[in-house]
Amino acid sequence: MLRCLHRHFVVVFPIVLLFTCLLFAQSTSQTRKQTKEFDLSGDQKWLDTGVDVQSGDTLKITATGTVHYPSYKESGPEGLPRGWRDLLRIFPLSDANHGALIGRIGGEATEPFLIGPSRESRVTAGGRLYLGLNQTDSEHPDGSFHVKIEVTPRAAAPAPVDTSKLPAVTQALLDQIPTRVTDAGGNLGDRVNFLIIGSEEKVKQALQDAGWVQVNRTVKDAFIHGALATFSKQAYTQLPMSELRLFDRPQDFGFAHADPLVVVAARHHFRIWKAPFQVQGQTLWVGAGTHDIGLEKDQRNGKLTHKIDPDTDKEREYIGSSLQETGEVAKLLYMTPSRPITDAKTATGGSFHSDGRTLVIILK
Repeated sequence: MLRCLHRHFVVVFPIVLLFTCLLFAQSTSQTRKQTKEFDLSGDQKWLDTGVDVQSGDTLKITATGTVHYPSYKESGPEGLPRGWRDLLRIFPLSDANHGALIGRIGGEATEPFLIGPSRESRVTAGGRLYLGLNQTDSEHPDGSFHVKIEVTPRAAAPAPVDTSKLPAVTQALLDQIPTRVTDAGGNLGDRVNFLIIGSEEKVKQALQDAGWVQVNRTVKDAFIHGALATFSKQAYTQLPMSELRLFDRPQDFGFAHADPLVVVAARHHFRIWKAPFQVQGQTLWVGAGTHDIGLEKDQRNGKLTHKIDPDTDKEREYIGSSLQETGEVAKLLYMTPSRPITDAKTATGGSFHSDGRTLVIILK
């Protein structure tokens, strides 16, 4: 009899335990479900909703109401169609309607997204949710949007990344990488300040999700794409960047974060090269990033060229932060070359400084 009861207990108890755990998980999930409503007035730049979302959550946002811009008709959350004069204005989201409801998850390095009257999507990277209007800083329309936010938690937490199995950059491998890029004449230029480990497909996807735009390689490409952007009344942010060299060849890709039109003088940007060697079978990308903040004289030829922020570490952190916000980064770490560059000049003669560290970004 006791043996029979024992067998019955052994079979039933795990089932009961599993059922209890499922109920607990469901109960915990339901307690995290959030519904909030806000009135977003036209004179607010970014509204902190106080809503924190996690990767995997489902975010549903609906909006009603109108705002009114001087010399324009009333606009709902979908915004007003872009006109020709909008090409002279700088909007947070260059390809969305004027005055449309937009959102942002995370800090200022994250790319805004269009909401309009409604949007339902899965969150790829967690953070605080902010709401705003796609308008210039100087605009303060009358009226407001009534916004409802519903957050449905993910079914289960994602499995933690086993960092012990990630590819590791050794000091010897780091020291194989040149610390500076050069121009076509062999003049030393920007410092190599970050590395990315991941396939070309994953790197491009992560950069796209972080809001980085691939930059045109030639002036011909720039003309064609610029004309198309103008005809479609969209701001153009893909101006080509000059070719610099590493591993005896020009960059494989260039990427930029920029505001429309002021891109000529100011933009976050970087170049990357595929390294001629791998890290434990994984593709290694070597990058040099700087932040253009204006124009200055090129000391080689006296012509105008871009002036970079001399504190190049800020751009290194900006690049890392923007990628980490996507939720596609397994690990960030810093390494220092045996001969770090802390103070130098670019190929055009501008000065820059750094703590000498290289940021290593390992994608999932």
